[in-house]
Amino acid sequence: MKFSKYKYDKWIIFSLLIFFIISIASIYSASVYASEENLVFKQLLWYVIGTLLVIAITRLDNDYFYENYKLLYIGGNVLLLLLLFFGPSINGSKCWFVIPKIGSFQPSEFMKIFLAITLAIEANKFNQQEEHTLKQEFFFILKIIGLTLLPSFLTFLQPDTGVVIIYFVIAFFILFASKIRKSWFIIGFSILALLFGTIFYLYFYNKDLFIQLFSTELFYRLERILDWKQGVGYQLENSLTSIGSSGIFGHGFNNLPLYFPEPATDFIFSVFASNFGFIGCILLISTILVFDFRLLSIASQSHSIDRYLVFSLLGMLLYQQVQNISMTLGLLPITGITLPFISYGGSSLISYMLIIGIVLNSSNTVEQTKKRSL
Repeated sequence: MKFSKYKYDKWIIFSLLIFFIISIASIYSASVYASEENLVFKQLLWYVIGTLLVIAITRLDNDYFYENYKLLYIGGNVLLLLLLFFGPSINGSKCWFVIPKIGSFQPSEFMKIFLAITLAIEANKFNQQEEHTLKQEFFFILKIIGLTLLPSFLTFLQPDTGVVIIYFVIAFFILFASKIRKSWFIIGFSILALLFGTIFYLYFYNKDLFIQLFSTELFYRLERILDWKQGVGYQLENSLTSIGSSGIFGHGFNNLPLYFPEPATDFIFSVFASNFGFIGCILLISTILVFDFRLLSIASQSHSIDRYLVFSLLGMLLYQQVQNISMTLGLLPITGITLPFISYGGSSLISYMLIIGIVLNSSNTVEQTKKRSL
């Protein structure tokens, strides 16, 4: 693919520009309560590096990732394993490698994309056949689940439950886009309902047996997640107060009336909503919708592996968007999921820019295909 013939998707670029402005403005405002210094400068640096990465990816092609998917998948899992032995414990979790004078590196952020690429390739292989028997579909589902379970297990041990959920969201969207019978989803949801029903029954009505079966650590982890149900915790209370009192135009730029932990990462939406109110929220959510619908359009028009990959990446981003915004409003549990392209974070932002490069390549392929068909 020649760079001179490359056509950048204007809607993706426009959305990314709005995300950049909102991210920098919100992180600047959050810096007053953040424990780390120079967050704005670092976020700017990550955006610059991410932009250079996007340009590099568009000079290549998605086939580069498809040809090396096994190396990416294995390498990602090796990094997750090494974290358990050599990663420093930060707030009780081993999620990051710390690089002196540079910052931290979170392998799970990239493992999400490596997993999506791997599952997309497996889905494409499976769907190259026009018809499938129940046995073939069953083993395909087992393969998808098996490939998802390995990084999920390693990530769960860190522990990082939020990312584990994202892995399974990716797997679900891959299966949903594949040509398998819808009855498998009914069976799968029934099994999950039975499993989670049993877990929650033991948690609420037989705590001793729950701890014997699943350990004390899992009990307290589940207890922390379910705190949102009671509406307790000053983090959520202050978030709701800040958002609820912001009105139409907000409290004003760089004006946070209340403190809550992780303002530049997990609760970045609360910071933005507090600063810019209802109007600002409408702008952000509208931009997210434009971005998501564009990804959906690209996925529906793509062929081969691109179709499954972009669809799974859309599912991943959609889940994170809904989860992050909802948890700041008390609608869903607080799980530590960040808001894509807005929250501070080097590993997360670089991984999202990697997604941008992949999506732009897919969009360009769609446009080139349309031109050839005319």
